[in-house]
Parts: sequence; C-alpha cells; structure tokens
Amino acid sequence: MKKEIIINNLQEMEQFAKTISEELFPGFVLCLEGDLGAGKTTFTKFLGKYMGIKDTINSPTFTILKIYENDLPLYHMDVYRLNGIGMDYELEEFIYGEGLCVIEWYKNISESIPDESFIMEISIIDENKRKISLEGLGKYEKIIKKISY
Repeated sequence: MKKEIIINNLQEMEQFAKTISEELFPGFVLCLEGDLGAGKTTFTKFLGKYMGIKDTINSPTFTILKIYENDLPLYHMDVYRLNGIGMDYELEEFIYGEGLCVIEWYKNISESIPDESFIMEISIIDENKRKISLEGLGKYEKIIKKISY
C-alpha cells in the first residue's frame, strides 16, 4: 500500500515521527530515501526521541552504522557511499536484527533489504515543506493504512 502526505514544518515532521514511533516493533525495517537535506536524519532524530533515546543522533555517513542502545535498539545506517557493496559490510546482522533498523539511501543496498519493509521517500517542496511518499510492504501495510494526515 502507498500513501503520500505533506509535512509543512519541523513541528509536523516531529509529530509524524511520534506517530511512527507508536508502531515500532522488534525487527522493524525503515528504509529512507531523499535528496541531501530532505530530512532523513532529522526524522530519525525525532524518531529516536520518541523511542526514549537520550544520546545525540547524527548522521552515520562516514561510519556507515551507529547503534543506540535502548529497550528497542536503534540501528541507524547511512549507506550513501556503499552503492551495491553493502553485503561486504555484513549489515544484514542489523537489518534482520531485533532492533529498529533505519537505513538512509536504502536503494544503494537494495539486495540486502527484506521483502517486507516500511519505505519512506522524502521530497523537498520548499525550505520547510516536504512531501513524504510511504509504502508498506507485507506486514507494514497496516501501518500505512492507519496513518492519516
């Protein structure tokens, strides 16, 4: 199932992240795509906040993966620089792990992405406004159906 929503400002992005945080479960795979500066890491920061993570969440662009321990661990990946070589980094341990796996630039390691996942593509409309295209594959379809904006 697919759905598009418009986010008008940071407050709405934070509220959207709170909404998604209420749907998380062990093994949740969240695939993010969007231009540089679209808000992928910002969304992840808000999501972490509502998960109860106190650490500063920032982009793992140069480290590929950052792990934030919590009741539900957050595995935050930025695979921008991998482009098809994700299997060489053994990321599957986290992608198929028991935490929340957030993968920025997920298309670069598409061969490692589970058939069932939550896909979120963020497009810049203007300085503050974003269009978010959501797709829920498999068990994630019911989450997309519940989202109303």
